[in-house]
Amino acid sequence: MPRNNAPFEIHVHGQIALLPEVRAKQVEDAVKPLWKYAGARSFAAGAGSVYEDEPGMVFETRDQVLQLCWTVPGDDDFRQVLDEFCMNLNEIAQAGAAIEVTFYDAEFDADEDSEGESRDDFVMLFVGPNPQAIMQVQRDLLVNDVVQLMERHFDGAELGDVVAEVDKLFAKRFDALVSSLDLGKPPRGSGGFGSGHGSGGRKPRHLH
Repeated sequence: MPRNNAPFEIHVHGQIALLPEVRAKQVEDAVKPLWKYAGARSFAAGAGSVYEDEPGMVFETRDQVLQLCWTVPGDDDFRQVLDEFCMNLNEIAQAGAAIEVTFYDAEFDADEDSEGESRDDFVMLFVGPNPQAIMQVQRDLLVNDVVQLMERHFDGAELGDVVAEVDKLFAKRFDALVSSLDLGKPPRGSGGFGSGHGSGGRKPRHLH
């Protein structure tokens, strides 16, 4: 059912490349945890965002891409649907992808005299066809963050050794994962590899 007076506005943002054989019905089923949470009875009814300038959940058939730019009112219980959502996407994803989930404190915004900090929160989720694809996305995001930070003090050409060390860390993590699995065969990607709780400041709204 629609959530009136919900404490959060929850924004889900990402772009997921899908397997060539994936069709619209599979996409609708994969994102069902989201549109059901919104109180909709179908994908068509729940794919739209509460903000008209956001495209919502869109399956671009020409490019085989699922675009997510979708906001729903909700509470902390939204986190309970994210694992199923990620597991569903793992089954149809062609490559690793990152999904941003931002909880905006609606009550803080409504109170013009609010003092103190908002309850905003931010979670980064990773999906993909296998753990290696997921780790590749995590690695790329980390390298980008590290390079951007260090380029304030060093020339980009000097950061090759730093990037190499990041690669070593992820190689060790993947090797440990493979060695811990039966027959050394990685399973399909685990849903909800997440990070990034507490943004340390309010993120801009709907700047996509």
